[in-house]
This record gives sequence, C-alpha cells and structure tokens, in this order.
Amino acid sequence: MEIKHGPLIYEGKAKRVYSTSSQDKVLIEYKDDATAFNALKHSVLSGKGLLNCQISAHLFNFLHQNQVPTHFLSLQGETWMLAQRINVIPLEVVIRNVATGSLCKQTPIPEGEPINPPLLDIYYKDDDLGDPLLTDSRLKLLGLITSEQRLEIESLARKVNELMIGFFNKIDLTLIDFKLEMGFNNLGKILVADEISPDTCRLWDNRSNDSNERILDKDRFRKDLGGVIDGYGEILKRIQGGADKAANAVNLSEG
Repeated sequence: MEIKHGPLIYEGKAKRVYSTSSQDKVLIEYKDDATAFNALKHSVLSGKGLLNCQISAHLFNFLHQNQVPTHFLSLQGETWMLAQRINVIPLEVVIRNVATGSLCKQTPIPEGEPINPPLLDIYYKDDDLGDPLLTDSRLKLLGLITSEQRLEIESLARKVNELMIGFFNKIDLTLIDFKLEMGFNNLGKILVADEISPDTCRLWDNRSNDSNERILDKDRFRKDLGGVIDGYGEILKRIQGGADKAANAVNLSEG
C-alpha cells in the first residue's frame, strides 16, 4: 500500500524528506539534481533520482540481510522510499580502499594505490565550513557522540565496507571509497542512513582498463566525462542481474 506524504521536513541537494501519518517514519524523494564541490557545480540529470533510489534500496536490503541496521523500510515507487525517522548525526564517515580524489591531492600517495587496511576518516558535515576533516581531539571537543558511539559507528562502517567489497566484486566492480551517514532512531539505536549510491560511492568497472571509461560514479559528473546516467544505469543493471542470479540459485536449491 502506497503511503501518502505529509509536509516537507527537509530538502537537501539530492533528496526531499517528508513526514507521514506515523511519527517514526518518513518518505524520501530522490531528486534528479546533480551537485559537486559542495553544490558549487549543479545540474539536473533526468533519471538520476530513479537510479539512485533503486540502487540504494537494493544495497540497503543487502545490508539488512547481513544484520546491518539501516533506516530503510521499503520502496514506495520509482523515486520514493519509506524510512525510519532519525536524528542525523552531523558526521560523514569515509572509508577508502584505493587512493584517489582528495587523498591524492592532500598526500603524496599515488592514484590507484591500494590502502590496506582501509583508511577511515570522519568529517564534520557542514557545507558552509567545507565539511572539514576531524582529528580525534576535535571530534571529542564537538561532543556529538560518546566514545562508545564512535566505536560503534566505526565498527558499522567497516562491516559495511567488508560486505560491499564482496558484493561489488561479484558484479565486476571495485569499491574504491564511499561515504556513510548515520543517525539515531526513536529508540536511540544507531542506523546507517541517507543513501548508498554512485553519488556516495566511487565504483570502477573491472571490465575496463581505461582510466576514464572505468569510472561509473559521480566522478563522471565532477570531471565532466559525460555519460553519468549511463554509468549509474550500468551499476543498477549489474546489481539487478546479480540479484536475479542469487534468486535463481535459491530456487534451484529448493527445487
């Protein structure tokens, strides 16, 4: 049954969040807006919202199946999902498996260098401040989370990374790095929130050796490579294909 949305609660760069008749649930609408560099670069790409919504739903379901708590409840259409209402923790957790992007600009680490163990960084989520990287001391100074909550957040993020590396490897994609946001539900439980999509993950195609063609994520927009929707669409096609194979394998084993 489709749930009707109430008033708009919040509008971000890529999504709108609406209240519902249930105080602990919200409807999230994925927009076609594409932004980069803290919204200094902006465009509207038809179909992007649908792709990100569907990809996120598949990945949230996958995490649920592996005992990772997320805010996702169900899809409510091509660009809508129902989710638990949360109090967002204003932090971005970034895990890097391969060096690229800002890490290579800020350090002498070369592009494409594997990072083992993966690097986990925490940033303060504030566009006006440029989403600054937080040291341990600054994180403690802000007092946004307790030491125990930080350990839980980092443990969750590393578990997500381990699961998604395996998930994407099976469909010939390499998870280069990704960003997670988290929040507290009405019971005070920490959940993975926001979205998990090519907007928040760097994904390289293992079937291509070309340094530009292999990019299937938001870097196509950042770097003016074109083919953003084609790249996102290829990710969704492979995810859906992998899900179909898994379902067929289950059916065969049951038969």
